Amino acid sequence: QVQLVESGGGLVQPGGSLRLSCAASGFTFSSYTMSWYRQAPGKERELVATISRATSSTNYADSVKGRFTISRDNAKNTVSLQMNSLKPEDTAVYLCNAQRLYYSYWGQGTQVTVSS
Repeated sequence: QVQLVESGGGLVQPGGSLRLSCAASGFTFSSYTMSWYRQAPGKERELVATISRATSSTNYADSVKGRFTISRDNAKNTVSLQMNSLKPEDTAVYLCNAQRLYYSYWGQGTQVTVSS
């Protein structure tokens, strides 16, 4: 059974940091491209960051470049998102995604709220 379980969300003040984690099981994690998406109320789901399966090359949305860092540990089947210098506009539900060919798996998401 495929599972993606996100953790690490919460309430943080502007300028603060959070680290999100996604624990994967039920599929060959190292064969999948992993991504973090986010969805704010009333807005479309947005791709935040992606890390490739083989070379671990990364890509980021312009809105988070220089502030967020995606990483993966293929030995532990986890992908993380380090978020620094958080802004109120980063408030959203953050979702973990695994993608390979026509297979795409999603977690349930973790809420991140940036507010003073």
